[in-house]
Amino acid sequence: MPATQPPSNLVPAAPVERWPALPYAAWKDTAATLHLWTQVIGKIRLSKTPWLNHAWHVTLYVTARGLTTGPIPDGDRSLQIDFDFIDHVLWLRSSDGHYRQVVLRPMPVAAFYAETVAALEQLGVAVAIDTMPCEIPFAVRFERDAVHKAYDAEAVNRFWRILLATNDVMSRFRTGFLGKASPVHFFWGSFDLAVTRFSGRKAPRHPGGIPHLSNDVAAEAYSHEVSSAGFWPGGGGPVDYPAFYSYAYPAPDGFADAKVKPAEAFFSKILGEFLLPYEAVRRAADPDAALMDFLQSTYEAAADLAKWDRGALECGLGQAGRCRPV
Repeated sequence: MPATQPPSNLVPAAPVERWPALPYAAWKDTAATLHLWTQVIGKIRLSKTPWLNHAWHVTLYVTARGLTTGPIPDGDRSLQIDFDFIDHVLWLRSSDGHYRQVVLRPMPVAAFYAETVAALEQLGVAVAIDTMPCEIPFAVRFERDAVHKAYDAEAVNRFWRILLATNDVMSRFRTGFLGKASPVHFFWGSFDLAVTRFSGRKAPRHPGGIPHLSNDVAAEAYSHEVSSAGFWPGGGGPVDYPAFYSYAYPAPDGFADAKVKPAEAFFSKILGEFLLPYEAVRRAADPDAALMDFLQSTYEAAADLAKWDRGALECGLGQAGRCRPV
């Protein structure tokens, strides 16, 4: 029997750059708009999902095409909202087989919000959210924001590909920890991809003070000692470039002076965390290894200085198809 041949109209996909360039200045207007769009979708998930420790119930997740809410409870059915950054469409799907789309294109946040709400109404999904953006100073409510309206599809695709590659490395890093650890997930409030490890010990109450975020939410998020790392695309403040970060809460004595890898990593006294410019990873001989070195060395600095029980909390990195030896 002859081997099955693929249809003649299918062409093998061209290779894409795993760690593409993304200078912040070139897409800052689009980044600001997309940040707010993700907040609209994240707040929909927040409004309908039971509270999970450290606000893990509000996050988005990286997919092979963009970002997703995952299933959201909606009575006897479920809703899922997906950003597709290849075809540039927002998909709103319900488990009863119905769906709506919002085409991602240059448009004000107010228009994106209105189209999303209309799509939900057509699906019969009732949603009430607080339309004030979180963690953004001088924010304007979604329905009034006619300023943020840029959408550079190519830049968004590049951003998503960085998230995808980062998600791969962070997911592998996560396998080396037996203690409590967060998923690798995207926080729409701060617009970053993050993964967090916990010592198991309670932390002093977080002081809060984050714009448009309840102090109680901040305190619950940091209820226990953490070592957290992530990727942030830049935007405002002292870091106007994409960077990986790593911090400890509470930061143990000597953390700022710890020696970490790779050589381009440094401690920002303004932010109180280690930073590794994205370009340093992108240009490394082995970007995945450079990022893994940063994640591991900054975690070790936090854990050693805070005297975590590393022997009980850690294990070897996971291997595909192999059960972890016990």
